[in-house]
Amino acid sequence: MAQCTDKFGHAVEVGSQVRLVELPGLFLESLATDELEEINSMIGQVFEVCDIDDKGCAWIEKAWHYPEVGHCVEHSLGLASHEMELIEAGSR
Repeated sequence: MAQCTDKFGHAVEVGSQVRLVELPGLFLESLATDELEEINSMIGQVFEVCDIDDKGCAWIEKAWHYPEVGHCVEHSLGLASHEMELIEAGSR
């Protein structure tokens, strides 16, 4: 597994709590309107890192439940170092 760090160089591991601080403009521009709204709502929130890939990206997930239309939407994002801030280290 590749080493993963936040924007300040702090080590991030599976189970760490990170704040999503930014996402690339080109990525956001590529999203459909409903997805853009959901993804934008994630910025500033704290997430538990569920995986770290072989490129050192920390993966986070969020689900939205829409009972009025009877469905659930989930998004997973792989975050680069500059896109996150460590809040609490994982408990490995």
